[in-house]
Amino acid sequence: MFVGIGYLIILASVLGGFVMAGGHIAALLQPLEVLMIGGAAGGAFVVANGGPAMKATLKTLPTVFKGSPYNKAFYMELFTLLFEILSKVRKEGLMAIEADVDNPEASPVFSKYPAVLHDHHVVEFICDYLRLMVGGNLNPFEIENLMDVEIETHHHEGEVPVSAVKALADGMPAFGIVAAVMGVVHTMESVGLPPAELGILIAHALVGTFLGILLAYGFVGPLGTILEQRLGDSTRVYQTIKVTILASLNGYAPQVAVEFGRKVLTSYDRPSFKELEEHVKQAKAK
Repeated sequence: MFVGIGYLIILASVLGGFVMAGGHIAALLQPLEVLMIGGAAGGAFVVANGGPAMKATLKTLPTVFKGSPYNKAFYMELFTLLFEILSKVRKEGLMAIEADVDNPEASPVFSKYPAVLHDHHVVEFICDYLRLMVGGNLNPFEIENLMDVEIETHHHEGEVPVSAVKALADGMPAFGIVAAVMGVVHTMESVGLPPAELGILIAHALVGTFLGILLAYGFVGPLGTILEQRLGDSTRVYQTIKVTILASLNGYAPQVAVEFGRKVLTSYDRPSFKELEEHVKQAKAK
């Protein structure tokens, strides 16, 4: 929603100011300039990114038009799920959660938290390390190192679409200049036309520079920033799970372990201590 609102503000400000200065919108409608800029930018995108990178970028881009799924409500579910799982371990032993981690979709515990269960990667991360707790002989230090490696890998993988979109935005002003130069070349080969017609050709050429800069800094560049923010949000989820599970492995009670995880969150996503405590109590009462 905010992306659309921002785009409307950009267009209203730029085009409104142009019209108020006496300009005519029709002068900016140059499909050939759009073709040159868009085609060159698209070609450069294909050259710079292989198949997996292109696929990841095209898959990730639509998410910028939605809100982040990792909000306070999501974390309330996540903490309650972790609390319930860790409490089950504390009361019944590690073997009690074997069926839950082997098939979380059929687990009566995981099924109570649809927002978390819907995120396949988060569920996989939780189950992988709970499974190591059940069947492995790893100590907390070894598990922490393994978590750090996986989180780092996740972050590097998530940086691929961010880098691709930012590189695309960085190149657009240059492609705008290319389109403008092509327009100037066309104008120079048309010397001999009346001055009014030459002026129109120059105006058309300058639209290329205008479009390249506007598209780069007003439309494409901000998408890269959003993707970077979303990557930080998703990485924070894994950090939260990591801290909570490690706290449990180090002997802390489930209520204290989720408090460790709560401290990882930023202020606008973090539930208060009382909010989380009440939510956990309600879940226990069900």
